[in-house]
Amino acid sequence: MRNAMHTDTEHCVRAVQSKDARFDGWFFTAVLTTRIYCRPSCPVVPPKPENMTFYPSAAACQQAGFRACKRCRPDTSPGSPEWNQRADLVARAMRLIGDGIVDREGVPGLAARLGYSTRQVERQLLAELGAGPLALARAQRAQTARLLVETTALSMAEIAFAAGFSSIRTFNDTVREVFALSPSDLRNRLPRSRAQAQPSPSPGPGPSGASTVVSAPAALNLRLPFRAPLNPDNLFGHLAATAVPGVEEWRDGAYRRTLRLPYGHGIAALTPKPDHIACRLTLSDLRDLPVAISRCRRMLDLDADPVAVDEQLSTDPVLAPLVAKGPGRRVPRTVDEAEFAVRAVLGQQVSTAAARTHAARLVAAHGDPVDDPEGGLTHLFPTPRALAALDPESLAMPRTRRATFATLVEQLADGNLHLGVESDWPEARARLLALPGFGPWTVDVIAMRALGDPDAFLPTDLGIRRAAQELGLPSTPAALTARAAAWRPWRAYAVQYLWATDSHPINFLPV
Repeated sequence: MRNAMHTDTEHCVRAVQSKDARFDGWFFTAVLTTRIYCRPSCPVVPPKPENMTFYPSAAACQQAGFRACKRCRPDTSPGSPEWNQRADLVARAMRLIGDGIVDREGVPGLAARLGYSTRQVERQLLAELGAGPLALARAQRAQTARLLVETTALSMAEIAFAAGFSSIRTFNDTVREVFALSPSDLRNRLPRSRAQAQPSPSPGPGPSGASTVVSAPAALNLRLPFRAPLNPDNLFGHLAATAVPGVEEWRDGAYRRTLRLPYGHGIAALTPKPDHIACRLTLSDLRDLPVAISRCRRMLDLDADPVAVDEQLSTDPVLAPLVAKGPGRRVPRTVDEAEFAVRAVLGQQVSTAAARTHAARLVAAHGDPVDDPEGGLTHLFPTPRALAALDPESLAMPRTRRATFATLVEQLADGNLHLGVESDWPEARARLLALPGFGPWTVDVIAMRALGDPDAFLPTDLGIRRAAQELGLPSTPAALTARAAAWRPWRAYAVQYLWATDSHPINFLPV
C-alpha cells in the first residue's frame, strides 16, 4: 500500500521531477519558498529538492498554510486509490467524507456511522492524513466551490450554500485562503463566454445557513479526471447492457441514470472521452453536487490505480495477454448499494434480460417518478422501505427467491443491514451470508460492485468458469480460487479481464 508514500522523500522527488501523473492524488508537493502546493505532474519547472515537502492530502497542505497552485490545480486531481481498496477506519471515514456526511451530520454523525468515538476518528485521520475530518471536509467544500464558480453563473451566495458553507463570510475566507484569490477573482480569470455559459436561477430564500434550499440551473457540465489508462468498453458496456428501463439508459453516446440524493434527486449523463469523463448533472438541489460527483466517480471506479492493478495481473502468463490487449479495465460499480443488492437478488439464476424485466416492473410500480426533458428516464429506483411494503406474492419469480427478496428489503429498510460506503466489508459479507438464499455468487457480486471490494472474486460465475476453461485455467470453484491467489488484492479486476474473453454485450461499448 502507498498510504505512507509522502514519507518516502526520494520517491516523491523522482515523481515530481518526472512529472508523473500516475501519482496525482497519492501525495501533494508543498513548495517552501512559494508557499504553494501542487500535484506531482505540475507543468511548472520543479523546485529544488530542498525546497519540497510532501503531504498526504490537500487538506494537510491547506492546514499547514500552503495555497493551491493555479497552474496544476491540485484540488481537481483524482482522489487517492487508497480509499477504494481499503476497508479500515480511515478509508471508510474518507469515503463518508467524500459522500458529504460531515457537512450533513457533523463529526459526531461521521463517528456514529463508523461505530467509533469522535476522538478515535479524529486521531486516526490526523495521524495518517495530517488533517482531521473538519479540515478534510473543508477542503472538499473549497473544491466544490471552485467548480461552481468556474462552471456556472450562479451568484456567490448560492454557490456558498450549495458547496456546504454555513455563511458567505466563511465561503469567502476559505476560497481566499486556499486559492489566494477571491471568488470573484476566480470567476474573472475565465473567458467571459465561459463564465456566462450556465444560466443562473432566481435567488433562494436567503442566507439562513446550511439548511437553505438552493435551486439548481438546468444542467452542470463537468469533467471527471481519471488515471490513465481507462478502458471504457467493459465499464460502460456493463452499465448499458444491464440498464433498468426508466432508471438507466444509453443515449447519444452517454450512460444516463437517475440519482437518489440526500436533498433531492438528479440525473447524471456520463460520456467517455480520451482524457476525462464528461459529466452532465441535472440536480433538484445544488447542495447535492459534491455527493453526486462522488457517487458517479465511485460507480465508474475513476479513482483506481490501473497501473498497479495491471502490473500485478500481468505477472500471470495467462492474464498478461488479456491485460496487454485492453489495459485499464475498471470495475463497474453503483451509485446506490441497496439498489444493487436488490438487483443482484433479481438476477439470481436468470439472464440479464430477465433481471432487467423484473427490475423494470418494480420501478414502474414502486419507484418515485422524475421528469427528464433530455431523455427517457422516468423513475428513481424504489427505496428498500417501499419494496418492503409490497406483497412478495406479486413478484413473478420462484417462491424461494421471493423469500430472499423479502428478507433482504426488510433488513435494509429496518437498518439491520448496512451496505453504504461506511460498511465494514467482512461484517457486511457475514450478514449477507446469514440471509436465506444468499450464496457465494450473490455475496461476492455485491461485495465487488456495491461494497467496492477490489479483491472480490466470482469463481462460481458461469462466465468466469467458461473463460477459465477456454484459457486453460482450473474450472472448479475451489481450484480456480486457489489459482487466483496470485491475483490478490485485485481479483475483482481479474474478473473483468476474464469476462472480456466472451462476446456478451457487457464487454462492448454500445454504438
